[in-house]
Amino acid sequence: MRDAEKAAFARGVEVEALMDQAGAGVARAVRKFFPSPGTCIVFAGKGHNAGDALVAAQCLRRSGWKIEVRLAFKESDCSGLMRKKLESLRRRPTEILGARPQEGVDFGITLVELWAEVADQSSAAQDAVAEETYLGNASPIIVLDGLLGLGAKPPLREPVRTACRYISELRRKSGAYVFAVDLPTGLDGESGKADRDCIIADFTVTIGFAKRGLVVDNALDLIGRLEVVPLPDLTAEGASNELIAAPHSLGPLLPRRKFSAYKNQFGRIGVVAGSKGFVGAALMTSQGALRAGAGLVEVFVPEEIYEVVASTAPLEAMVKPVKSYDDLLKEKPDVWALGPGLGKSRAAQILELIEKAKQPMVLDADGLNILSEKTSVLRRCKGERLLTPHPGEMKRLFPSQKEPRAKTATKFCHRFPVTLLLKGSRTIVAERDRPLSYNTTGNPGMATGGMGDILTGVCAGLVGQGLSLYDAARLGAWVCGRAAEIAIFNGSESEQSLLPRDVLDHLGDAFNELHSVTV
Repeated sequence: MRDAEKAAFARGVEVEALMDQAGAGVARAVRKFFPSPGTCIVFAGKGHNAGDALVAAQCLRRSGWKIEVRLAFKESDCSGLMRKKLESLRRRPTEILGARPQEGVDFGITLVELWAEVADQSSAAQDAVAEETYLGNASPIIVLDGLLGLGAKPPLREPVRTACRYISELRRKSGAYVFAVDLPTGLDGESGKADRDCIIADFTVTIGFAKRGLVVDNALDLIGRLEVVPLPDLTAEGASNELIAAPHSLGPLLPRRKFSAYKNQFGRIGVVAGSKGFVGAALMTSQGALRAGAGLVEVFVPEEIYEVVASTAPLEAMVKPVKSYDDLLKEKPDVWALGPGLGKSRAAQILELIEKAKQPMVLDADGLNILSEKTSVLRRCKGERLLTPHPGEMKRLFPSQKEPRAKTATKFCHRFPVTLLLKGSRTIVAERDRPLSYNTTGNPGMATGGMGDILTGVCAGLVGQGLSLYDAARLGAWVCGRAAEIAIFNGSESEQSLLPRDVLDHLGDAFNELHSVTV
């Protein structure tokens, strides 16, 4: 990031231009998750990170947000550019985006000199901000953490430490959502190590490129949802060999279809899933493939559950009974989706199918559990394989000492010629001789049975449309996570109520968002 900025400045790009782009991107991220305006509380330091946050607040004010600014330092101690953005925010616009302001809405700002309260050691002053709970406020409350930027490293010092504690109290007592600008204050952007009072962000809107410290395992709960704001004036050559899956990089993978398109161009998907008691797994996998754009979906199930599956399967899917999985080697789908709800009663037949099928295959759930008994099969598979384990399945596949997920994924792909989608709060996609890719979307509401079945179908559907296993895994993880977010932030669900069917219902919104990206 530092090298990219230096190169941009050498080309004549102004610091303020980058700040304006960054701040506008932060505001877009806020509106993406909170489309209805509410209260935005900016905690501002004295440098360019604060300037980014103030520009974002200016953009949000134009959208109807109420703005409060809390200065951690004397205004006279702040950078000239930060003071310029603060002065701009102080002005009361007479018109907002070409239209008159909403009646009764005050577009001025509330300014609190937090540094003065920190300097006053009385308990009343120290608790002044912490006790403001904004109870009864029906509109959303967000905090923009603009205290420290990339150049700062732990430990925190006053008055920033106290400001961080204030933010933590607002999040805890008021349910405020915290947006960290570039990175949470108190986190080392290179190592991911954190101060004990580090900001716990619900969203981290990082500028330009994701910093290495934002994707390490121990920082997950401090970073929250990671959003990247690309800056057109910055180039990333040599910046990192790790990729962040983001709309501007994933969108080109799915070009608009030709008007003359027909179903055989978009893949025939063979779903091998389901057993007694696990019928839903076969249904969700097939629905995932259909919603991802597959041309045809065939569901192969044991004879004993055929009638149940045939009567409940999506109308668009073809359901076929199977006497022996050995018979499937004669079938000719373009892609196999194998594993969800299979059970292990016919493990030998499943292993033979995994080894001998010539088509690409997406493996999940019991397919992985069966494979874990004989992983050497992966070295002689006749077709490409995408494995999609959750952490427990990964331990069965690849027992190893406790080490970072990125290292585990890299080692596994060096040992076996496969593509790996290692599920988790920051899903990792790995393949030998390809950069690690970290997913950015999703939320804790996805921690429920069935989400992986849908992902298996989605990935298979994308492979059927011509994507490589690596790109299908990256794109599949992103759209499933984004659909879950839309169901909560733009729909009526919560983290507790979210179901796999809600992800299915919003996959179209997630795909449409990718198609609309212009950056």
